[in-house]
Amino acid sequence: MKERESNFEGLRVVAMCMVVVLHLDGAAVGLPQAVGPWAATGRDWWRLVVEAGAIVGVNCFTMISGYFGIRLSWRSMIRFVGLCLFYSVGVISVVMLINGTWQWTRWGESWMVLTHNDLWYVPAYFGLCLLAPLLNAGLDTLSRRQLSLTLIAFIAFNCYCGWWHGGKFNPTGYTIIQLVMMYLIGGYLRRHVDFKRNVAQCRQWSIAMYVWTTMAVVFMSLYCKSTFTFAYNSPLVIAQSVALFAFFATLRFHCKVINYLASGAFAVYLIHKNPAIWVEYLRPAVRNVWAHTTLLEFTIFTIVATACIYLFGFIIDRIRHLIVAVISHRHEK
Repeated sequence: MKERESNFEGLRVVAMCMVVVLHLDGAAVGLPQAVGPWAATGRDWWRLVVEAGAIVGVNCFTMISGYFGIRLSWRSMIRFVGLCLFYSVGVISVVMLINGTWQWTRWGESWMVLTHNDLWYVPAYFGLCLLAPLLNAGLDTLSRRQLSLTLIAFIAFNCYCGWWHGGKFNPTGYTIIQLVMMYLIGGYLRRHVDFKRNVAQCRQWSIAMYVWTTMAVVFMSLYCKSTFTFAYNSPLVIAQSVALFAFFATLRFHCKVINYLASGAFAVYLIHKNPAIWVEYLRPAVRNVWAHTTLLEFTIFTIVATACIYLFGFIIDRIRHLIVAVISHRHEK
């Protein structure tokens, strides 16, 4: 197999850590609602700046799939659903056994990962995989001009009708439409943007773009609802996502450790955001820490907690790999 590019694997790790940070920040302790710059407290500024800096995680994670392309097959789909089932059923089972409160209805629903699942990204990504052959065909056959015009129109449609006017098809970016858009952007960058040319200039541009768009998102959050400001299909967030992606695309290095850590990125999401862990344990714990610590202490807590959550998810996923390997070996015999 071709060795994975460590710059994009590094982005995969960073993107998932950003997702964890988003959950520890806005999803756990909440975000202030349009308080204005003068009424904002230090805690308000902290939450808004952290949220603005990390909001690109989901978009970048999807762009990586678009950049390299999803190759649809029965094996890949079974593997994806099997991965989601392993953590959905496994986490619920372990938590209920520990608590001593077994609920057959809840356990049965944990098997329906595409329908009875609080993790919106799972069914959305499954749908993206089904559409991937059509999207790949379009990316490969359309000329650069045709693809550019189509993509610009699609992004404008998403931003104006979806984000600005709250269209039900994609009001905040938590839909398959959003994943399709980011997938196409990633595919376009792979085919029509040469990140090897003018590397220094591209890197400077991407850093500047990311910083300026992040600042713009923070400023906007002071006057607009958080659901509007931090929507994945906001034009500022889309530009911010492309900027961070472009920065990592200019990097060229190989690191087996990063590649190894990136292999468990999706498992980190499936484990920590499972309702049995998130709702019952993690979110209450974060709220308790937020209420009883200073901003500096909570900042340190967020960094340490993010690293621990990622490493825990990675270790569990390696154990899953060993289990699968043992079962496969016995089956071959």
